[in-house]
Amino acid sequence: MFDGLNLDKLKEECGVVGVYRSKNIEVANMVYYGIHSLQHRGQESAGIATNDGLNPHFHKGMGLVHEVFNDNIFAKLKGHIGIGHVRYSTTGESYVANAQPLVVKYRKGSIGLAHNGNLINAHLLREKLEEEGVVFQTTIDSEVIVNLIARFSNEGMIYAIERTMELIKGAYALVVMTEEQLIGIRDPHGLRPLCLGKLEEGYVLASESCALDVLGAEFIRDIEPGEIVSIDENGYKIKKFEKTPNKASCIFEYIYFARPDSVIDGVGVYQARKNAGILLAKEHPVDADMVIAVPDTSIPAAIGYAEASGIPFGEGFIKNRYIGRTFIQPEQSLRETTVRLKLNPLKQSVKGKNIVMIDDSIVRGTTSKQIINSLKKAGAKEVHVRVSSPPVAHSCYYGIDTPDRSQLIGAIKTVEEIREILGADSLGYISLEGLLTSTGLQKDTLCNACFSGNYPINLDEMQPYKVNKK
Repeated sequence: MFDGLNLDKLKEECGVVGVYRSKNIEVANMVYYGIHSLQHRGQESAGIATNDGLNPHFHKGMGLVHEVFNDNIFAKLKGHIGIGHVRYSTTGESYVANAQPLVVKYRKGSIGLAHNGNLINAHLLREKLEEEGVVFQTTIDSEVIVNLIARFSNEGMIYAIERTMELIKGAYALVVMTEEQLIGIRDPHGLRPLCLGKLEEGYVLASESCALDVLGAEFIRDIEPGEIVSIDENGYKIKKFEKTPNKASCIFEYIYFARPDSVIDGVGVYQARKNAGILLAKEHPVDADMVIAVPDTSIPAAIGYAEASGIPFGEGFIKNRYIGRTFIQPEQSLRETTVRLKLNPLKQSVKGKNIVMIDDSIVRGTTSKQIINSLKKAGAKEVHVRVSSPPVAHSCYYGIDTPDRSQLIGAIKTVEEIREILGADSLGYISLEGLLTSTGLQKDTLCNACFSGNYPINLDEMQPYKVNKK
């Protein structure tokens, strides 16, 4: 899939939803609306699995949520328990067999699983399971998890999950479905988000609180790192996994991944982005006529920058919201046309002005260069770029699709060299200290490895995955 506007952005891997209701209430439609609200977290495939207390039912396919489901499919998705998934692939190729949720039969019934994140030791566990005779149907690490859970299930599902958590390393927010339970699990570092909400006669688990809002659920709490929440006809129970190290939630949720109307670990995403813009204005002031954003995720930061600097905020681009996805890989000569198709400068607004263009991140720099060039062609006198995150200089191994480090412009070029490559009149990145401050969270509770190279999980444990990724 080629997306001209997002070519220069990191990609989130997926979003998960789980719904449990009284036995006489069907949940497939609710799961659908839940994953639809998380479409921004993955656009390659979508899936829903339900259970009626006796049997699982599921459907998944390639494409956006509304492309994969219809009324005929919903009629077959019977059950009062359901889980859903939207995917952007990071490990495993992009085809329907790798779409989730995964549903497997085992000696005690069935297990449905949807996974947001990435395991760094999946291939080692997979090799061991294969040596013991396990046959895999997909190339994704989520199948390793579901096989381990099934293997340890003799002593009950919660015991099986704890045993599995002892073995798997990396990032994961999981929703698991059986004939009787809906279970949510957040990895011991809390790298990937997961929250719990209350419905009339039921509960919801979701990657982001915006899904709870859409479903009319009352927010109860975030699932904390290392917690296992089990939901059944008696309500919910939470158990803490004993081996829980320091919290290290992904800071890119606040920069780019999450919807601005979500609240993650008690922090409103919109306010965190606006705070980053305010601090960015203080760290990198500039004399200009107007502040604009690269839509949409940069808008809160641009509003904050304008507010702190006193420079008016205005629209600099018109975004084509009907382009959808394109599966055509255009020739290099057409890529700039593809960017313009999705994002076009508003000439009447930028002509003759000195512009401050706010972006949330720069990964390769290719698309940023084209956007700046388009502003100057539209008549902007000067384009001063301000970025509400530090230079991305290190790869992520926790489920974010990061290019090889040699392709990360922040890893191989100085800020001045990047400015020259982009064609900007000036360039300023927020400091890591400023970004951490913008969230309002304790700084040692956030993973910022993509900026600092300080990984919360031992590098030696990541080495096999690094080799595999290449």
